[in-house]
Amino acid sequence: MGDAPVAFVLGGGGVLGGVEVGMLRALFRADIRPDLVVATSIGAINGAVVAANPAPEVTDLLMRLWGTPEMGEVYGESIPRQLRRFATRTHLHSPAPLRRLLDRALPGTFEELAVPLHVCTASIQRAAEVWFHAGPLLDPVLAAAAVPGLLPPVEIDGEHFVDGGIVNTLPVGRALELGAQEVYVLHVGRLERPLTPPTRPWEVAQTAMEIGRRARFAREMAAVPDGVRVHVLPTGVGDERDDNPWAYRDTAALGRRVSSAYTASRDYLAAIGR
Repeated sequence: MGDAPVAFVLGGGGVLGGVEVGMLRALFRADIRPDLVVATSIGAINGAVVAANPAPEVTDLLMRLWGTPEMGEVYGESIPRQLRRFATRTHLHSPAPLRRLLDRALPGTFEELAVPLHVCTASIQRAAEVWFHAGPLLDPVLAAAAVPGLLPPVEIDGEHFVDGGIVNTLPVGRALELGAQEVYVLHVGRLERPLTPPTRPWEVAQTAMEIGRRARFAREMAAVPDGVRVHVLPTGVGDERDDNPWAYRDTAALGRRVSSAYTASRDYLAAIGR
């Protein structure tokens, strides 16, 4: 790292993680590159690909990855097939397509990445936030993105791990612990929309989790020391369809999300002189 290390912090949001591709495009076009990548949940997928190739062309690779039929397989199976699986297991989707996709896109170990990557997961046995930053890469990335109910837990050395967003949805604090002096926070847009009391059954748990996520993020932002710059990049105008419980299956909306986030983040970076 240089004298003023730059960190990219990538958070979660299921298939809405395509939003982060637009933000990454804006950052690279402004010639802002990471010395460190900290990621959780779906951000671990984007973050691992960026850490492997922290250069402008990585956004084209991510667009191809998000648009591949296999990514559609991960989230786009028919509802009857999902429900048949859910009747006998604890998850709606098979992890096999995502594993195949990432196995082709990523190197074998953290040590082979171009810049350091720290990935946040949640341990079931320890009920704890657990970070991976060395050794085999694929399983920790899959674990970080294993949304409970959608994908199964990932077993690593006899321990089971799930989506790191459960315990830390935007881990700014980790970036600061690792010495970052300038932090760019990439998220999927929920931070920008006000919360309202739930009116539908599925909104109850969703709202409760969102309160916890935002409270943790607010505490971490309040603890940012003087002299450290943290930029929460904007996503642009949101879409109410993204709050639908099946929004994660809407892979066709990728272009809209990426374009909106790119334009908003580009304008933000220009306004701060970057």
